[in-house]
Amino acid sequence: MSAVQQSPIIAEEQIQAVLSASQDVDAAKVREILAKALELKGLNESEVGVLCAVRDHDLREELYHTARKVKEEIYGRRLVLFAPLYVSNMCANECSYCAFRASSKALHRRALTQEEVAHETEILINQGHKRILLVAGESYPKEGFSYVTKCIETIYSVKNGPGEIRRVNANVAPLSVEEFRDLKAAKIGTYQLFQETYHQDTYKSVHLAGRKRDYNWRVTAMDRAMTAGIDDVGIGVLFGLYDWRFEILAIMQHAAHLEKEFGVGCHTISVPRIEPALNAPLSERPPYPVCDDDFRKVVAILRMAVPYTGIIMSTRETPEMRSETFSLGVSQISAGSRTNPGGYTDGEEEYDGSQFSLGDHRTLDEVVRDAAQLGYIPSFCTGCYRKGRTGADFMDLAKPGLIKNYCDVNAMSTFVEYLQNYASAETVALGEQCMANILATMPEARRKRAEGLMSRVRAGERDVYV
Repeated sequence: MSAVQQSPIIAEEQIQAVLSASQDVDAAKVREILAKALELKGLNESEVGVLCAVRDHDLREELYHTARKVKEEIYGRRLVLFAPLYVSNMCANECSYCAFRASSKALHRRALTQEEVAHETEILINQGHKRILLVAGESYPKEGFSYVTKCIETIYSVKNGPGEIRRVNANVAPLSVEEFRDLKAAKIGTYQLFQETYHQDTYKSVHLAGRKRDYNWRVTAMDRAMTAGIDDVGIGVLFGLYDWRFEILAIMQHAAHLEKEFGVGCHTISVPRIEPALNAPLSERPPYPVCDDDFRKVVAILRMAVPYTGIIMSTRETPEMRSETFSLGVSQISAGSRTNPGGYTDGEEEYDGSQFSLGDHRTLDEVVRDAAQLGYIPSFCTGCYRKGRTGADFMDLAKPGLIKNYCDVNAMSTFVEYLQNYASAETVALGEQCMANILATMPEARRKRAEGLMSRVRAGERDVYV
């Protein structure tokens, strides 16, 4: 194996061997694997390889049905919402699928001032958001990485009426251990970073210049983050760069590596597909396009393979696809997103400053209303971060099913807060009906706990959680 193909984490030959051995699908074997998935203990690589090969319509529907049951059992009807806040589109890398690529002369480059960050934050607060994902291109203004920590400090400092941002997660370039310690000190929740593709020859072919060209520096970033004390990390790939089946198995290997080394795997997995991006030819012609049927399988298989890991769906996808995947496994979504710095202030997507094209242009209120109409409780909860239920402590509650005693009730109280302060009349009506329906299905002790928190919010308290 050549030097470029060596990885401390991803065993490519093993993945290819699994995929080669999974070409012939036996229905009885598939059903055996689906039955195991219902035990909520996850699946191994060979089992996932078999599910990836399913093409028969009836077996595929059984696969979806099983994923729905797993999702319902672990996550119930709650759906966490957040918004990305792009503070900069400056970048020193040359990625052939991204509008931020360094050589692009068409992109309107911008790094927000702290005053602009505060204004963008205020707009998101006024929409009802409580959780922000800070995103920055992989280059910073003259103050360097401290620009990011200053932005986080600014976001937390903004208060407006009853609103505030209660947790900032971060998607920024790989850092040293010391820089990750600084990021933890800034009180981030989850550190998020996508490998883009785990296939190393493909990785080299699509990353042409810049620090990002170093595959191993990127794939080991989560090791450095967790060494620095950040115990909630989020991984993902950009589906379309290489075979989605390979990428799923590589994600599993990465998660297993973190579990082995640090006692806990990834907190979230993101599943973006390539979307058109300004002056990025590869984004218009993905080398391995993922059709809608296969994309649904990606979500469903991941939900069964790593049942206690959150799956994030961005606004790259259409409202229809997002809604379909809620039941298949998605547990977190962005809403009302802009992918250009200053996009919330501008009030619309600025294509010559955005990272990619959006598929879902709805406002937060519209997304919340549609989710409630589908029977999901939009959750703005950040309680686990602030109560220390992160990393291994979170998983110790999640695996035996105890986390519902916290997440379900906190989702209800934060939804009441949203409906009282920010929702349209139509959304309020649908939301109240949805909550009544969900309460009726809760075990008595959990229902009483939720009703107690909800009553406190209705009486005027804010930021009520357990």
